[in-house]
Amino acid sequence: YEGEEGFRQREEQAIDDLTQIDNQVLATGGGAVVRPRNRQHLSARGIVFFLACSAEQQYERTYRDRNRPLLHTEDPLARLRALMAEREPLYRDAADYTVSTEGRSASAVSNEILSILRR
Repeated sequence: YEGEEGFRQREEQAIDDLTQIDNQVLATGGGAVVRPRNRQHLSARGIVFFLACSAEQQYERTYRDRNRPLLHTEDPLARLRALMAEREPLYRDAADYTVSTEGRSASAVSNEILSILRR
């Protein structure tokens, strides 16, 4: 078992590799912004969208998912709030655009992103 550190190392390498490919969409995990090198590669090599929503919305979307080790805790909502307090400033700093996903469908969000890209 590699733990979070091993996962983050593999994630960093994948982001480095994938951000060198043109004309693609790369959807990262929520913790990708924690590493400065990831933020640097994402910002320098592409257009970054921060898909923003509340910790409560995140909880509603993830509470049934057993493949989220950081949420294997007695109070996953409190953990999501803590993660957002740590990560949201990093997301906003790395992002070219912020799009709210709060209570919105994937279709509505993707249409907004396409509209931004067409401008």
